[in-house]
Amino acid sequence: MSQYDKKNPVDLYPVPPFPEQEQSLPGEARRMDPKPDHGETSYVGKDRLVGYRGVVTGADSGIGRAAAIALSREGADLVLSYLPDEQADAEEVRDLLEGEGRKAVLFPGDISDEQYCHDLVSKAVEELGGLDTLVMVAGHQESHEDILEMTTEGIDQTIKTNVYSLFWLTQAALPHLEPGSAIVTTGSIQGTQPSPDKLDYALTKGAIGVFTAGLAQQLAPKGIRVNQVSPGPIWTPLQPASQDAETVSEFGMQAPYGRPGQPAELGAAYVHLVSPESSYTSGATITIAGGTPAV
Repeated sequence: MSQYDKKNPVDLYPVPPFPEQEQSLPGEARRMDPKPDHGETSYVGKDRLVGYRGVVTGADSGIGRAAAIALSREGADLVLSYLPDEQADAEEVRDLLEGEGRKAVLFPGDISDEQYCHDLVSKAVEELGGLDTLVMVAGHQESHEDILEMTTEGIDQTIKTNVYSLFWLTQAALPHLEPGSAIVTTGSIQGTQPSPDKLDYALTKGAIGVFTAGLAQQLAPKGIRVNQVSPGPIWTPLQPASQDAETVSEFGMQAPYGRPGQPAELGAAYVHLVSPESSYTSGATITIAGGTPAV
């Protein structure tokens, strides 16, 4: 079954309750039950991005992995960014994409580090011969029921990973981006509908929306588009790595579809926002939340 077959989205994927499970951050897709679908067997490309050269952060698993698979199958060559602890998952992605004839370069590191962000872009320009696509997916999330439990170190990690990296990566990439290039950020419905146990994470996701809208206006005269994908509850390693086992077992149950989304259900949105078919789209948000309305 491909993404073009007609199907009922409500029962397309597993529904909770799921087996209770926990992981330590950053988490691994291979250890999740059920395993997430990133589009490995379902995404069918249409050659919409042949010749494109891009960076995808968080490309080892979850939404970043789905975006990388979709972009690659449309013809893009990529540099994949991920944390060193996620090497095994990242190698799976690389082997899949290279096995299909595309270029996929691994470059591990932490986007909360400014120098790494600049090195990542330099690596992409060196390996791919240029850059026209910057897809920023990687994020850090922790859950705290009480604000008194939160530490400065933890807040710093969330904000540096989710917000500072946008500035650093964009600053590094801009000198290489020509008219027609695209930047895609990854927000969340948490940015407008925050959960009480995710104060710092929700704050950063709200900031990403503001960053996207402002940068889109700044770069419009240069012919560079900036847009955002805003997911609802998506079944990724971030969930068992940042929440307790009971919460994970019920994850996504509150969505109108009654289930979490799978990463594969977001891949096409990144392709659309990168490709020329969305040439008049900038400063926009695509919300993918299983029927949960955007606010």
